[in-house]
Amino acid sequence: MSRTQKTLRSGYTTGACAAGAAKAAALLLFQSMPSDHVFLEGPLGDIIDIPIKELSLIGSTARAVVEKDGGDDPDVTHGLDIVVELTLSDSGFNILGGEGVGMVTLPGLPIAVGSPAINPVPQEMIKKAVMPIIRDNCGVTVVISVPGGREAAKSTLNQRLGISGGISILGTSGIVRPMSLDALKESLEPFVKKAAAMGFKRLVLTPGGFGYRQLVEKFGAHPDAVVETSNFIGFMLEKCVENKIEAVILWGQIGKMTKVAGGIFNTHSRVADGRREILAAQAALQGAKKELIEEILNSNTLESAMMHLEKSGLARVIDCIAEKASEKAEEYVWGSLRVGTVITGRSGEILTADGTARELGRLILCRELE
Repeated sequence: MSRTQKTLRSGYTTGACAAGAAKAAALLLFQSMPSDHVFLEGPLGDIIDIPIKELSLIGSTARAVVEKDGGDDPDVTHGLDIVVELTLSDSGFNILGGEGVGMVTLPGLPIAVGSPAINPVPQEMIKKAVMPIIRDNCGVTVVISVPGGREAAKSTLNQRLGISGGISILGTSGIVRPMSLDALKESLEPFVKKAAAMGFKRLVLTPGGFGYRQLVEKFGAHPDAVVETSNFIGFMLEKCVENKIEAVILWGQIGKMTKVAGGIFNTHSRVADGRREILAAQAALQGAKKELIEEILNSNTLESAMMHLEKSGLARVIDCIAEKASEKAEEYVWGSLRVGTVITGRSGEILTADGTARELGRLILCRELE
């Protein structure tokens, strides 16, 4: 491990900050217990220590503040206060958005239109943190605010995604891991070397922890045959070639796989996008009319674009994206790897798998990809 890796510091997602603040507020309201920090169990089983910046109680409302800390991977939310006001009610558990938390205005996100932009995983983290503390026959209303969130959102893609008026409360792991390019690449490469040393000749490459867990827990993949790529899909394909891997399955959601289908191998949004344009081009090749192409180009997410394709009887375009992603990936490494592609939905369901992925799936996962 390099010196750079040793000194990089992890931080907390906005979702973990909100859950930590909610837990501190609940402890104060229900147990009269002030806390300068709380422990949470993250979605991946990590125990996360969240420092509490401010804590107060006024009547039946407890207020807690956590300062967003991005560690050595600061983003636009780094340093913002995540404020939770937790109020006693007769029954129910409600999570609302306050100042600086955006509202969802367009379909295609995992949150209903008209709802605050608080993603499902943070909502579950908040419930898991607070529910054991609430007294029987009581309910609470949790209001999350982010002073300065409206201004910070101007430096995000929220407006394009259909989120207005503030930031999103996000996070699938609770922990922000440092994203220094060199350090992150150095941290990913050893997993390919380990797999090769263990005798694996075929691997599954997936961008993040969600895909990894799904492959290991649901599909029974050997943990060492599944390697996370982050945004560095091209880099990891090259490392597979260097380590004599013979074949890989690319396994991920439609957004990243569409970028690969367009020859984009660093999938970070700041590097390159073009997802709608790539999808629109494939749709045109399948006979999409001008009006449908315009709908795709004006969609706020690829999921909503796919809904337009399905309504028009062109759902097969996603099959073309998978095939093209495999073709481009093989070209990227000059034919030194066989590549198949699996595209998944937001909940991890398989939307499509090309022929090579199905063949490799039988070899790597010892099962059919349905």
